[in-house]
Amino acid sequence: MNRLLVSPSELRERLDDPECVVVDCRFQLGVPDAGQGAYLESHIAGAVYAHLDHDLCGPIVPGSTGRHPLPSPEAAAATCGSWGIDEGVQVVAYDATGGALAAARLWWMLRWLGHDRVALLDGGWQAWQESGGAVRNGEERRQPRQFTARVRESMVVTADEVNRVRADAEWRVLDARAADRFRGENETIDAVAGRIPGAVSAPYGGTLSPAGRLLPPDALQARFGPLMSGVSADHVVCYCGSGVTAALNVLALEHAGIGGARLYAGSWSDWILDPRRPVAKG
Repeated sequence: MNRLLVSPSELRERLDDPECVVVDCRFQLGVPDAGQGAYLESHIAGAVYAHLDHDLCGPIVPGSTGRHPLPSPEAAAATCGSWGIDEGVQVVAYDATGGALAAARLWWMLRWLGHDRVALLDGGWQAWQESGGAVRNGEERRQPRQFTARVRESMVVTADEVNRVRADAEWRVLDARAADRFRGENETIDAVAGRIPGAVSAPYGGTLSPAGRLLPPDALQARFGPLMSGVSADHVVCYCGSGVTAALNVLALEHAGIGGARLYAGSWSDWILDPRRPVAKG
């Protein structure tokens, strides 16, 4: 099952496998405990819960970090170990938004930590319900294991690095936010509206079908190909508002066979912390 996507039927075959850990990542921006409440009410049988703010992010330092900073590798490794994940375990992550909040973040984070045995449940929670998969309520736990982080530093870029490459024709910076926020309109989350100059609009929603499933590779190639204009995959930087939904673009590129894109983890909420950094609108 060591693939990017797993279907509900494939997951059902592994539900009782001690070497497979299912992680519920449901989260709702603006209502941070809604996802955990939904998990406690009903979730895939055997799944543990990952809270975006508490488990998939580090502490916010006002004036120094964006809204969803990465946890330290040590903290992330401890959290993964507490879920029963070690190097031999297959992880399947899901949420209720096709992976955007925040199953793709967990997928990306595990890869960043050197763990490749992680997949997204295609269609997420809705697909599982539609398939009639087994559910439970209440909190579930797994036997802890020792998770060893082997960080891949090249997967992350900093604001300074983005600033150096944003106008370079050999690089492409993709903005995963909705087009109106890219243009600097209708900004209701961050204190400054606009985008990183030189960035190209690539809303994460364009990677998903109406049913919340990742588009097939050929459709994703058709979507990203014109945006990249021949730029090599390892010269692609993905960002969004806070580094969460951009992870879905990274995953989608991988699914399209264009692996190697990097994540600006701090994203827009980090970029605007320094007033000397340029902002574009329109």
